[in-house]
Amino acid sequence: MTGDLPDYYFRLRENGAAVFRLGADPRHQRMEMEPIAHVNARSGEIRPQGDRKLTGADRAAIGEWLAQRRATLAARDADEARRTVEQLNLTAHWAQTRAAAAEIEAVADALLLAMHDLRSVLVRRRAEPARAQPRSARPVQNRVIRRPEAATRPMTRPSHRPTPPRPTPKAMT
Repeated sequence: MTGDLPDYYFRLRENGAAVFRLGADPRHQRMEMEPIAHVNARSGEIRPQGDRKLTGADRAAIGEWLAQRRATLAARDADEARRTVEQLNLTAHWAQTRAAAAEIEAVADALLLAMHDLRSVLVRRRAEPARAQPRSARPVQNRVIRRPEAATRPMTRPSHRPTPPRPTPKAMT
């Protein structure tokens, strides 16, 4: 059985995994699971367990698992959005055909608020094409803005026309 086992085991946690190196103990005919690291799937942070030093093979296996895990989570998110569309369609059919007035009254406000929120987010995201990419897919921009003349230059109004004075309450009457 030990020939079929991978070298590493990843115990999933809420935001990543605990990583174990697998080994066999031939004297006792059992498998050893040595904890070596914790991985944060969102940030990609790899923290060695205790005072352990991770080898290049350890880091490569963890990096490969992390890439696969992120792809799985991304696919799951897209699938969940598709299921939400299907559920909204089923809910609309339920409300139109089978729901009693009391049932609709019980869920109408919550549904309308959730749909309004979703619509607002979708409209805003469609209007901002640069922000449409998830943060992980956006290119990293390292810009250094240097403006030494800004400290010595007086602040001026960018408008070329003077601002008209505001009417006072006496002038309005």
